[in-house]
Amino acid sequence: MNLNRRSLIQSATAAATAAVIKPLVSQAAEAASTALNVPLGMDHFAVRAAGMKAAQLIDYAASLKLDTLFISELGPFESFEEAYLKGLKNQADAAGLKLYVGSMSICESSNTWKPIWGNAQEHLALIIRIAKTLGSPVARCVLGNQKDRFSDGGIDKHIENVIKVLKASKSLAEGEGIKVALENHAGDMQSHELKALIEEAGKSYVGVNIDPGNAVWALEEPMRHLEVLGPYTVCSSVRDSMVWEDADGAVVQWTAIGEGLTDYAAYAKRFSELAPGVPLQVETISGFAKPMNYLKPDFWGPFPKARAEELAAWIGMAKRGHKLDTFKTPEDKAAKKETEIAYQKGELERSLQWLREKGGCGIRQG
Repeated sequence: MNLNRRSLIQSATAAATAAVIKPLVSQAAEAASTALNVPLGMDHFAVRAAGMKAAQLIDYAASLKLDTLFISELGPFESFEEAYLKGLKNQADAAGLKLYVGSMSICESSNTWKPIWGNAQEHLALIIRIAKTLGSPVARCVLGNQKDRFSDGGIDKHIENVIKVLKASKSLAEGEGIKVALENHAGDMQSHELKALIEEAGKSYVGVNIDPGNAVWALEEPMRHLEVLGPYTVCSSVRDSMVWEDADGAVVQWTAIGEGLTDYAAYAKRFSELAPGVPLQVETISGFAKPMNYLKPDFWGPFPKARAEELAAWIGMAKRGHKLDTFKTPEDKAAKKETEIAYQKGELERSLQWLREKGGCGIRQG
């Protein structure tokens, strides 16, 4: 049944209030008591302020005794030549690290599109080649971000364009044995939209790089998001989220794992069941707040297919949350950079420690 905005919010809020009154019993204790066969890694973007190149990132990930390193953009690579890439793979192998690799948009109609590496199909072909050389099982890419929902034709137009690129790249991906891992990125797609995209393109060679933080930007509660996309998940970039109510709706701020509203012990356990063998790779992006003004009429234009049950769970998060302060850096340029690097490493390393000690994650324990 199609609901208008007022009735949708009313029904969602009522359900959310009931959920707060009768919360689900947490599975955290159960998950923490059992070691999960979930590899633990990091997404390089978690320490973006450090500006490390690929070889430095391998050394840093190895120092943290991680199982995987996800270089999710092409910037850290100093070359795309085979000899250089093979050298990185040898370095990672010696350190006991499995590499995952990716890049950004393959949607030429997205506001995030940059024709740096040719057209969208050529860009994806480059990611697949790099993935093959590095031994990465996936080639991660994205559609765009939430701004694409506001464009003419809405998100559906961009989804159609991504499907065309994926279908044109099917033989290459399958021939190289690489899965294209499409991320739910910066609030661009909700889980049902990304699931439909994968089903249309072909799940034999397309999967999900799941991001529960980005799910919250798309009005979805991470556990419900996982239930939809978990069976399609081949890669991950994870963080926690805090959500709290304000006069215009709610505010979202990403956090280190264990410091937000997601029960990550339960999340890791369910993740291991839905996506066996896939690593949880931490991508902390903390310290700033994003307003979600869902009480204002103009908010709903980009979300014509919002569903009451999903919105109820999301509002339920906001009712349990509390306001966080934003991260501030010194005005001095050198001090600012040092502070940012220390802050980002702290967020990442606390998250990894939490997932090891309370989530039961990691093959090679630190």
